[in-house]
Amino acid sequence: MSQSKADRIIVHPMDEYNQKLVSYLGPPDWVNPQPASSYNLVVIGAGPAGLIVAAGAAGLGAKVALIEKHLMGGDCLNVGCVPSKAMIRSARAVGDIWNASKFGVNVSNTPEVDFAAVMERMRRIRADISDVDSVDRYQHTLGVDVFLGYGSFSSNSTIEVAGQTLKFKKAVIATGGRARKPQIPGLQEAGYLTNETVFNLTERPQRLAVIGAGAIGCELAQVMRRLGSEVVLLHKNAHILDKEDVDAATIVQEAFVREDIQLILDSKIDRVEQTNVGKVIYYQCQGKEASVTVDEIIVSVGRSPYVEGLNLETVGVEYNTQKGVFVNDNLQTTNPRIYAAGDICMKHKFTHAADFAARMVIQNTLFFGRKKLSALTIPWCTYTSPEIAHVGIGEAEAKAQGIDVDTFLIPFNKVDRAILDGEEEGFVKIHVKKGSDKILGATIVAQHAGDMIGEITLAMVNNIGLGKIASIIHPYPTQADAIRKAGDAYNRTRLTPFVKDLFNKWLTWTR
Repeated sequence: MSQSKADRIIVHPMDEYNQKLVSYLGPPDWVNPQPASSYNLVVIGAGPAGLIVAAGAAGLGAKVALIEKHLMGGDCLNVGCVPSKAMIRSARAVGDIWNASKFGVNVSNTPEVDFAAVMERMRRIRADISDVDSVDRYQHTLGVDVFLGYGSFSSNSTIEVAGQTLKFKKAVIATGGRARKPQIPGLQEAGYLTNETVFNLTERPQRLAVIGAGAIGCELAQVMRRLGSEVVLLHKNAHILDKEDVDAATIVQEAFVREDIQLILDSKIDRVEQTNVGKVIYYQCQGKEASVTVDEIIVSVGRSPYVEGLNLETVGVEYNTQKGVFVNDNLQTTNPRIYAAGDICMKHKFTHAADFAARMVIQNTLFFGRKKLSALTIPWCTYTSPEIAHVGIGEAEAKAQGIDVDTFLIPFNKVDRAILDGEEEGFVKIHVKKGSDKILGATIVAQHAGDMIGEITLAMVNNIGLGKIASIIHPYPTQADAIRKAGDAYNRTRLTPFVKDLFNKWLTWTR
């Protein structure tokens, strides 16, 4: 059964690239297959978690059905990682030009940003790589039965989609999340953008407000500033990126100030009004009332899970509208036949976290596995400039858990390659369990911190201590050599006064 005409998907602007995207991920002429008599797995949601569960299970010989109500690929491909990083790359080119003079390169004029061309490049790249997640590939190459439409549970063993009934032995909920809507009077009437609509822009807003200074809000604020918008960033707390290491967030905040992003912190928005001169945001800050007028507003105040319409009550799956579906450490819901993975149920809402959770689900559903979510070591990165990458626990978390740690900090102004690159502001900070070299967590602030954090994650997963990292030869000069230097710093702490005294006596004896 094909989708109705009313369900056909439009992605603005509907140019050749977005037409190509839709043709791969939500083709309007798609005819849903005839359901099998029974499925080993039925997966609701074709974002990163759902796609990996479906492909992995089908590759092992299971009979799998995959249901998607919108576009295959989910947020990551369509309105998240892929389009945002394409824009970040363009913005980084602008940042390089802004900083060119300190390297002896004189750029006589302010860089001229062709915003329409930036966005067209993003749409082209997104469309070009979307075939990997296409309906056709999953149906005809990977052997997954793909159903386009809204899926909902009708019994403990059946799911309804587009007028058809799919019978399952196990089911997986991977419906993801969406941008949270703040309850600000007048905001809805004035209109606003989220990460789900900002990538539809073809014209640059001259004046832009971003509400919320978490990872997504900060990334978009800096990108749009570098691409030519006047940006004001409003946040309810005292500093941006307040879930990150304080020292790391401070470096990024100082970068924002240098780039003329107006920061309005410790603020509360009262209302928004649409006027003939723009959208006026009225707010309170430090006990005073004020306002700012902009052309567009981006809202980035968190994510809400997609739980509506799944009919979870029928199958005894517990959830709430803030945290999503409740799961145990094996990603099993309160119905033992139904599992969940990804943003619908997990604290870490990252594509790579959904990826590895999906691999766990395959084992736990098909092979009676007992893989635990808590066993995963999950790094993450905020793609501002500089980037902040993190893995494990930080100082505040360690203190809250009653864990004593030793911290080894290597600032990049002590690392030759960072000095040569003109990128001395960042650091590598590694926490070890006090009295040992067991790595409990780390934070890196650097232009490519996300590429560097993997070495520390590898060490943590394989129980390689910080002392051993000192023996790993790094190419010189590289910024990653800061990680080895942290290992050296740890090893120096092992030279107690007693050991130093013995060593000096030995040196004296051997002269």
